[in-house]
Amino acid sequence: MLTIEPDTISVISPKPLTMFERIILIVLDGVGIGALPDADAYGDQGAATLQHVAVANGGLHLPHLEQLGLGRIASIAGVDPVETPTGCWGKMVEKGAGKDSVTGHWELAGVVLDHPFATFPAGFPAAIIDAFTLATGLEPLGNIVASGTDILSALGEEHLRTGRPIVYTSSDSVFQIAAHEDIIAPEKLYSICRQVEEILLPHNVCRVIARPFAGTCGADFYRTSGRHDFSRKPPVATVLEKLQQHDIYTCGIGKIADLFAGQGLNDSFPTSGNRVGMETILASLDKINRGLLMVNLVDFDMLYGHRLDSNGFAAALEEFDCWLPKLLQQLAASDLLIITADHGCDPTTPGTDHSREYVPLLLTSPAIAVGVDLGVRGSFADVAATVADNFQIQFATGRSFLSTLNQSQT
Repeated sequence: MLTIEPDTISVISPKPLTMFERIILIVLDGVGIGALPDADAYGDQGAATLQHVAVANGGLHLPHLEQLGLGRIASIAGVDPVETPTGCWGKMVEKGAGKDSVTGHWELAGVVLDHPFATFPAGFPAAIIDAFTLATGLEPLGNIVASGTDILSALGEEHLRTGRPIVYTSSDSVFQIAAHEDIIAPEKLYSICRQVEEILLPHNVCRVIARPFAGTCGADFYRTSGRHDFSRKPPVATVLEKLQQHDIYTCGIGKIADLFAGQGLNDSFPTSGNRVGMETILASLDKINRGLLMVNLVDFDMLYGHRLDSNGFAAALEEFDCWLPKLLQQLAASDLLIITADHGCDPTTPGTDHSREYVPLLLTSPAIAVGVDLGVRGSFADVAATVADNFQIQFATGRSFLSTLNQSQT
């Protein structure tokens, strides 16, 4: 009789079962839902992006987000707190320091910063500007805190005359370089940004941003779609990287690759705005069977929040809501849709910068039979923990709400 020792037996384990095969995570850039308790420390007391945009427009018409439970999160003019939402709802606290897109997206992916990136309210110190000039051979204009449109009006014509790039910053940790595409071609501008990345490493600056523009004079100058962000790499592995390590597909749409310095993504599809981003989501679903699709829709923040355009902000929200059924119709029972944000950008408060706010949390899936109140989550990282939990990956940051969703399934 042949005896087989236990350590010679090969056992083939079945593929682990996941609750959802595909997770679509959509980040509505800048769509906050009320000031955080520490907003005063950031100068954002009273900020409430969604609520204030609604009031400024006599109410918002968002029937599909309303049905998912948006009106149950906060009182928003025009958005009813429906009695039986079809989705799950809640809001999240930004646990880490800061209020910009990088820190918000990193926390959604499970990286919570203990200390904020450096900011430069008086402009960059001489040592940085001198290093910029030495490395690039170009003496910059500006070096002030300014909005991107205002600085083009102020310095764009001088830039055309002199060829000197325009350097500016904001309340965020950003080193922005604006250049006319006929004076410094976008590819050259990107090369300059890469040089500046190296200069800024010891100074804890979060992002270098290329801001190409076009036009003939101050009134005509406009920023083109060639913006590119050169971000610091996350200091520890994000849930995107953890998924990759377990051979689970990851895809970024919009500026996701920029915000994560390309880390943790199998595929990336940059977009020129919300409409292209939404089209890309639908097209990508035809090609993805399993994994995470992370999307940034930037127009709320870039085109309307920073430019104090409440009307445009409202129109973009209503356009997203009108599009949403196209996505919902494509969802299978094994799909989970998560809609959230990365920070606020209240166009009704003083200044043009981001605001320190709660962000909304809405989830839906054909598999979810009963909507659930997810409450106030202690960190954006709860999203990363839920994604990791779903795909049965160990992840130390955040608290998963997957079991809550499981309770709402049929």
